[in-house]
Amino acid sequence: MQPVPAPASPPWLVTTGQQAPQTVERLLRSLPDWFGIESSIVDYVASAAELPTYLAWPAGDKRGPRAEHDAVGVLLAARHFPAAAEIYLMAVDQAVHRRGVGRAMVEALEHDLARDRVRLLQVKTLGPSDPDPGYQRTRLFYQAMGFEPLEEITGLWPDNPSLIMVKALALPVGVEGTVAAGHDRDVQRGEHPVSRVRQARRSWAEGASGAPA
Repeated sequence: MQPVPAPASPPWLVTTGQQAPQTVERLLRSLPDWFGIESSIVDYVASAAELPTYLAWPAGDKRGPRAEHDAVGVLLAARHFPAAAEIYLMAVDQAVHRRGVGRAMVEALEHDLARDRVRLLQVKTLGPSDPDPGYQRTRLFYQAMGFEPLEEITGLWPDNPSLIMVKALALPVGVEGTVAAGHDRDVQRGEHPVSRVRQARRSWAEGASGAPA
């Protein structure tokens, strides 16, 4: 498990490099207002065994190696193209909503993606034509993180509108070369910080972001 910088996130530590399907299932089942369809939960748990995973923990925990059940937040990431990625899932324990957990995980992901020459990050969530108050808070969270609404579409999730939100990422100083060339070098070395996502079934209450943070 590798610590990942999350500069605006105390008191939270964000780690990556550890798959956590049990944490995904535990958190999703604790958030029925956002994740209420069994088939979606099953799909997310299956995806958690494959996709790059970011976990958030209380930073002051001095007990040594952490048990998976101690994580208070999880984010799954997907790489669709060399320069484009997606927040496939994010869920935060409701007991620590609005305390910086989601921000810490998103910033850690953005840090890794920018270093890997990714320029565009997207997230899908329930569209504003549905008045659900929980997802209204989710959209406000992503807007506060710099995401802009791009398009609301229908048909992706049965009977529910999907809002695509996007954010342009600034490459750090010293990251040179074209995106495609850099990605090819990483593939040759076997490095896949954020892998290509397999196509998984999606439906309402998943709203790729999950819970507001």
